[in-house]
Amino acid sequence: MTTLDTCCTIHPYFKVKEGKMSAFRALCERFVEKSATEEKCLYYGFSFHDPEVHCREGYQDAEGLLFHLENVGDLLTEALTLAEITRLEVHGSRQELDKLRQPLESLNPQFFTLEYGFRK
Repeated sequence: MTTLDTCCTIHPYFKVKEGKMSAFRALCERFVEKSATEEKCLYYGFSFHDPEVHCREGYQDAEGLLFHLENVGDLLTEALTLAEITRLEVHGSRQELDKLRQPLESLNPQFFTLEYGFRK
């Protein structure tokens, strides 16, 4: 049985430039504050393993993920002056990923297709 789950997750991994971690941490607080207002954001947060940072985030569907990227676009531009994205994964059902492939192609993510499972 395949999944009916429409949840989409995006997993950026950042490598923060030397001496920029405190500035990046302050920026993370701004990301969280801005993302908290998004209706379709299910969860959002940052994990640290200096100098690497992972943003853990999930959305109800592809539209929620795309709205988020538009909402935090200015912050992401700022983040990329402090760090580089070393890996970018997007996870979701085939139907939802099809809505994301073209809009995200410039970011060169790896797309992982959710085939089995459930969400409560």
